Amino acid sequence: MTSNTTTDTPMFPLGSVLVPGGAIPLHIFEDRYQRLMRRCVDNEEQFGVVMIERGSEVGGGEVRSVVGCLARIVEHEELPDGRWAAIAVGTERIVVEQWLDDDPYPRATVTPWPDLDEVPAEDLVLKVTQLLHKVHSLARDAGHQVPPNRLDLTLLGTALSHQACQLSPIGPLDRYNLLREPGPVARLESLCEALDGVAEMFSA
Repeated sequence: MTSNTTTDTPMFPLGSVLVPGGAIPLHIFEDRYQRLMRRCVDNEEQFGVVMIERGSEVGGGEVRSVVGCLARIVEHEELPDGRWAAIAVGTERIVVEQWLDDDPYPRATVTPWPDLDEVPAEDLVLKVTQLLHKVHSLARDAGHQVPPNRLDLTLLGTALSHQACQLSPIGPLDRYNLLREPGPVARLESLCEALDGVAEMFSA
């Protein structure tokens, strides 16, 4: 998808936030999302993931976020009873321009939203790395399970910032706000603020 195109895209609203480069496991049992999976698998097509701001993942009628992420299915299995088990990986950020009819599943016209082309300063990357290590240590000491702190410092700009967000023990709303930042510098700066808040909470 190029930066100036829009498309009719199958959409999967979730209670969590997917970022480019992140992976998400899916257990699909609703008929409408089974149809979505069939379309995407048969046509090797991506789907959009957006956060549910209010409501439930099951049944419809939820309030959906405007900014999301395209996802590519990398593993899938269709079970005998029609359910699907799948793993999808985020590929690029998108903005929902217009929601279309939900028949037979949620669909929207979307457009890509690429990050600003910028490289974060080394001291900012170092600060994020140190905060991640601190917060993970505090979380483990408090008995929480946290994702492995394996920030790949060979990544650049946008990829590094999204991976740092993915590794951070923060809530979906914080993660969504980070997804909405215009570029990697603002995202990492905002992530530092979020991680400072998490560290204070654990320290208290």
